[in-house]
Amino acid sequence: MTRHVVVDDRTLVRQGIRTLLEMAGFEVVGEADDGRRALDVIGAVSPDVVLLDLRMPGADGIWPLDRLRERSLEVPVLVLTTFDDDELVLAALRAGARGNLLEDVTLEQLARAVRTLEEGGTLVAPSITDRLLRAIRSAPQPDDTPVVQELTERELEVLRLMAEGFGNRMIADVLFLAEGTVKNHVSSILLELGARDRTNAVLRAVREGILR
Repeated sequence: MTRHVVVDDRTLVRQGIRTLLEMAGFEVVGEADDGRRALDVIGAVSPDVVLLDLRMPGADGIWPLDRLRERSLEVPVLVLTTFDDDELVLAALRAGARGNLLEDVTLEQLARAVRTLEEGGTLVAPSITDRLLRAIRSAPQPDDTPVVQELTERELEVLRLMAEGFGNRMIADVLFLAEGTVKNHVSSILLELGARDRTNAVLRAVREGILR
């Protein structure tokens, strides 16, 4: 059973998400009501996925994302919002979140989103993706940006599926590969693109013209 943490300052919402996750067969191993406590809980229980509200008093949802990135801790974070706030979600993705979801989703949609992140995939609304890509393309690049190495045909196949939000298990099924082999390809892609995570790798591949 996979382990998850729910972060939201509203007790009723937090308990509701916990109930939905448990109904879908997930285990909730921690809760927090602000960003600082979230960071403590994440460090204590090492969850598979964190479901994180962004708008909280005190330390908001961006705060623990920044701290996790500073500590090079790769914890899949699914951002939950009550409305389609592109700017706020965009900031969360830049800080390292792996996906976003509106809180008024069905149980099936929530379960599917969590499983996607568990499997190494991403889940980003198209409107957010478009704005993030435009921001990445227009941003000045530092002189010390690593040179992109040439990818093999197999790595390109894996990268295209990563761009579609596929996790390692789904990529393995599509390409008839062992999941361990896919993980090796993903690690190689990150290294060759000079990317810190899957989302960053896809964005850089688009910026460099490797992916359309």
